[in-house]
Amino acid sequence: MEIRERLEKERLFFDGGMGTMLQSAGLMPGELPELWNLSHADVIQGVHEAYIRAGAQIIKTNTFGCNGLKFGKAHGTPAVSTLVTAAVKLAQKAFQACGEKGCVALDLGPTGKLLQPYGDLPFEEAVSLYAEAVEAGKKAGADLVLIETMSDTYEAKAAILAVKEHSNLPFVVTFTFDEEGKLLSGADVETAMIVASSLGASAVGFNWGLGPKEISRLVPRALAATDLPLVVNPNAGLPVTHDGVTQFEVGPEEFAATMLEFAPQTALLGGCCGTTPQHIKALVESCAELPPPEKRNGAPECITGYGAPVCFDRMPVIIGERINPTGKSKFKQALRDHNLEYILREAITQQENGAAVLDVNVGLPEIDEVAMMREVVQELQAVTELPLQIDTTDTEAMEQALRIYNGKALINSVNGKQEVMDAVFPLVKHYGGTVVALTIDEEGIPATADGR
Repeated sequence: MEIRERLEKERLFFDGGMGTMLQSAGLMPGELPELWNLSHADVIQGVHEAYIRAGAQIIKTNTFGCNGLKFGKAHGTPAVSTLVTAAVKLAQKAFQACGEKGCVALDLGPTGKLLQPYGDLPFEEAVSLYAEAVEAGKKAGADLVLIETMSDTYEAKAAILAVKEHSNLPFVVTFTFDEEGKLLSGADVETAMIVASSLGASAVGFNWGLGPKEISRLVPRALAATDLPLVVNPNAGLPVTHDGVTQFEVGPEEFAATMLEFAPQTALLGGCCGTTPQHIKALVESCAELPPPEKRNGAPECITGYGAPVCFDRMPVIIGERINPTGKSKFKQALRDHNLEYILREAITQQENGAAVLDVNVGLPEIDEVAMMREVVQELQAVTELPLQIDTTDTEAMEQALRIYNGKALINSVNGKQEVMDAVFPLVKHYGGTVVALTIDEEGIPATADGR
């Protein structure tokens, strides 16, 4: 039974922290914990077994930072595939040693670099980095993928596409927020939940950064933004430093008691840094009598950029139409001249004048619409956090825009012909988005749909 099906019937428990457990076992500062999958396999398997005996049903592989930016021949270390394979096998062996059945989650953390346009890591390179680990994890027999500790929805999307394009594994996404509910990239709780949901996650939620008390204040916001099962894997409180050593001071009983406050509404519970098998044991025992959360339906229809979402239950929504060549000779000339500065100024002016969404149409017969659409969408995301409305009848241009889009886009100018819908809806399902403005076909048959 896959995790999607299990979550409809029961509450599941992740394990707790790995890094802090390894530090207590002798991992030195700056030492790469993933190398222990080979050099200290008995320790890694022992940690997994301790969590399984504590009641964890989903074990995270020791692969949090396992990517080609750190590992492989160029770095003088074993290949990513070698480390991932060993990690998955150790988790499987731990379940066998304990005589238990459970799920092995391939753990994917951040790459360690910021993606363009704010950093120097190209989006497609990020997808490839994650894909290497995903392919190895699938081949080794992982049951699902956990994309965790995401502080940027764009990097989360890169990891998600790697999972979808290189495996058929279900995936769970957890983000790390500050106490105000903001990601490092500036996105809020609602935006992160909406983006991951639109891309097909089995469950979404929180991990790292905060303890259960701080996350408890963010849980209602997540529940209001998505009807997917919610995941909460907090730290054992906020980190504190004593004599140069980082510590987490929330003990097992306090951890479990705080988690119990919102546990009835959450489908997956576990821990992150500072949590131990004792924390997970207390958590499992405290929730043993709780029924699984009821399935929720009716999340609002929203779109996002990398900032706050725009929801269509809060009408009217003002859409700026100045990035569109129809009837605009100056804009047409800007497209012919590849004058991106003019286009970006139009975007900023519309945002300053109160637009909530920016329409983006760059179609002219004499230019390469596919290349221009991709470039314009990428450049717009560097200057505005507003959601974009991708306005094109060219499905290749649409796909290029949706692929690199950081958020959940609005799709415009789609007619109701069956062949067009057959082309558009798979793109929307794969890349996330919402379809609007379906026109009536030549037979006069109305067509309505959205991209959820």
